[in-house]
Amino acid sequence: MKNIGLTFGLAFVVVAGLAQHTEYHEKWRPQFHFSPKAHWMNDPNGMVYYGGTFHLFFQYYPDSMVWGPMHWGHAVSKDMVSWQEQPIALYPDKLGYIFSGSAVVDKNNRSGFGEGEEPPLVAIFTQHDPVTASQNQSIAYSLDSGYTWVKYDHNPVLRNPGITDFRDPKVIWYVPEQKWVMALAVKDHVEFYASVDLKNWQKVGEFGKDKGAHGGVWECPDLFPINDLQGPSTWVLLVNINPGGPNGGSATQYFLGNFDGKTFVPSTAGTRWLDYGPDEYAGVTWSNTGARRIFLGWMSNWLYGQRVPTNPWRSANTLPRDLQLARVGDSLFVTSTPVWELNALEVRRERPALPAALPELSKITLRTNKAAAFSLVFSNAAGDSTVIGYDGAGQYLIDRRHAGVSVGPDFDRVYTAPRVSRDSTIGLTIFADASSFELFADGGSTVMTALVFPSKPYDRIAMRSTDGVVVTGLVLSTLRSIHN
Repeated sequence: MKNIGLTFGLAFVVVAGLAQHTEYHEKWRPQFHFSPKAHWMNDPNGMVYYGGTFHLFFQYYPDSMVWGPMHWGHAVSKDMVSWQEQPIALYPDKLGYIFSGSAVVDKNNRSGFGEGEEPPLVAIFTQHDPVTASQNQSIAYSLDSGYTWVKYDHNPVLRNPGITDFRDPKVIWYVPEQKWVMALAVKDHVEFYASVDLKNWQKVGEFGKDKGAHGGVWECPDLFPINDLQGPSTWVLLVNINPGGPNGGSATQYFLGNFDGKTFVPSTAGTRWLDYGPDEYAGVTWSNTGARRIFLGWMSNWLYGQRVPTNPWRSANTLPRDLQLARVGDSLFVTSTPVWELNALEVRRERPALPAALPELSKITLRTNKAAAFSLVFSNAAGDSTVIGYDGAGQYLIDRRHAGVSVGPDFDRVYTAPRVSRDSTIGLTIFADASSFELFADGGSTVMTALVFPSKPYDRIAMRSTDGVVVTGLVLSTLRSIHN
């Protein structure tokens, strides 16, 4: 991708002759999702929890609103709800741009970077040489709880063996063998590497050349165990792919199985998607969160992400989501549900009849009397509308053909997702922000994320049904902005 070299200042308005900043309240600015103050952002990186603080690093280009030489931007939060943007954490250097990666707490100072009692935090990331297109893995360490970073003098720690795509290291501590394990995206598969000190790595296995979706390059893997309440832990391997998603463009697939420190053996057939909507990508989980597994994605799609109509920022993250396992019949699935910390955003709850007035920032929880076709229509007086619903034949849908400002034919479409649940009723939770919808259906077994750019905020919600569907439960919550 090219560096276009454009620079944009902060938006402002003039009132009574005085310039007043509208920072974080510009048109379409997300009000309860993280977005950078200005300029381009894509993949979340290096997400690590330490000392009561969630650290979010992200692919960032501070000189334009389109992709360019990548840095690691940085934001912190105590609750994953309110975020404070920090100075840039990692800058490009002679080895190249700072691409995606991960960060870990080196509790026993196996890297030797630590000084005193506090353990070092170690970041592992891809460096991309823009001249040769070679990609190698480097590390940096922090001795002040993740706020400032020092690159290792002997980078890279894992050199490219001559492969075009060799990137996005996600590192975990593998307890049974007391070693670090890296999952690395390599063209059309994942390779596993092991180390005892985070500096010296050896390849131990690989997975995926003949598994899952292969409509595009594999990127941003993530490997971790997750508890199954009815049995032993199951291993989850997330793999992001671009293009080749279920609705076109970018998406996150997952595999369930077993990992023995070297080999991942899948227990599921076919392709599973963590989010079927068009606008979740490069999703990975926080490290150092114990048994809890918290996921975050980039809320966009490479098909049109560089031309969405926002200014002076471009891109936001999805809501943080708890990942768990659920059984449907004899099969296991990964469920995604918004983290409970988001409940603090609610300022009013009501049980209206439909149609109803819609708060600009809202959470809608709905249950129907049967699994039959219905649609929720979000609209405004300008004639813009987004339709979210169920077709009665096993598919959830989001229709944004008339959602507002068009971003092109790849955007103005109807998107579908298969229903996993076998319940006789439908249960939906929908989060509506200034420019996005996130749909969590049937306890998070089906998830869809979609951007929208209405000319005016949606202020009405109505329901349509030709199959006699009755709403048996409806709660409409007004949410507060994290920027007030």
